[in-house]
Amino acid sequence: MANRAYLSVWCRDFSVEVEPERIEQFLSTVPVSTKMPGFSDLVIRAVGPEEVPVVESEGRRVFPNAAAVLEIVRQHLNADCAYEMRAYWDLWMFDLAKGAWELRPEPLEIRCYGEAYGDGAWREFGHMHADLGFEHIFTGHAHLLGAGEAPTVQPQDSEEARFLGLMARPDHFREYHERTRLNITKLLDWAQQIERAVPVDRTRLWSEGEENFESRIEEILAVR
Repeated sequence: MANRAYLSVWCRDFSVEVEPERIEQFLSTVPVSTKMPGFSDLVIRAVGPEEVPVVESEGRRVFPNAAAVLEIVRQHLNADCAYEMRAYWDLWMFDLAKGAWELRPEPLEIRCYGEAYGDGAWREFGHMHADLGFEHIFTGHAHLLGAGEAPTVQPQDSEEARFLGLMARPDHFREYHERTRLNITKLLDWAQQIERAVPVDRTRLWSEGEENFESRIEEILAVR
């Protein structure tokens, strides 16, 4: 199963009184897709993830901006609540069937945690937490990208073998590196926007597969 990458944000001052403001500040920074703007799939949970949602919006309902989401959040504001939603952002993805890169909307799963929710889930995941998508969107596949000589990779299936074969061509590899760098730049630009808009105590970019995800993407970004 492919590893995922995440962004966690802890705020300096966070309480139920300022929670709506912090959520709105954070959501206003999300680099939403030009083709699929807004937020959808709003779910509000109380106490913990095992509980039946207090609110569960229909998938077809799209909230056009952060203010629209906050109209619902304020109706169910409590320190033991979590607010989940989906946005889309435009990332460069390689379509193996077409053998070409596409800038397309990819899902961005967002969660905002009250400090009494889920036995203090915010301590581990942050007051604001985003599932950014597959790790390789930002790190590349099997450490092909970055400083030093690319390792020899044994393909796990025919699709992976075809992909590795395509990337063995210098022109394809250069494009692979450049498109990945563009995805990294979008992520880091977003992280900077958050630090300007939200009273941040700290942020963390991390993933399931990389010991130090931030160092890995900075290494790829530095290679020209």
